Amino acid sequence: MTYALITALALLTANPPLPPGTPAPPGTPETRYCLRVDPLIGSHIETIQCKTRDEWAMLGLDVDQEWAENGVKVIGPVIG
Repeated sequence: MTYALITALALLTANPPLPPGTPAPPGTPETRYCLRVDPLIGSHIETIQCKTRDEWAMLGLDVDQEWAENGVKVIGPVIG
């Protein structure tokens, strides 16, 4: 349990918050965007999920709107 808490804190402090309205970096269709998501029911530890823009869109989430507040990292090619 302590290890999970330390890992979660390290991830939270590793990336300072971005200015509001900062869009996600542009990528290819295969680029995965890792975002903080609400904790599972009964847990107080937030989780991080990585999905492509299309996968996030199928869940009703706009990566560019969420990126400044909940973006953690990008996996895969970034354009620009």
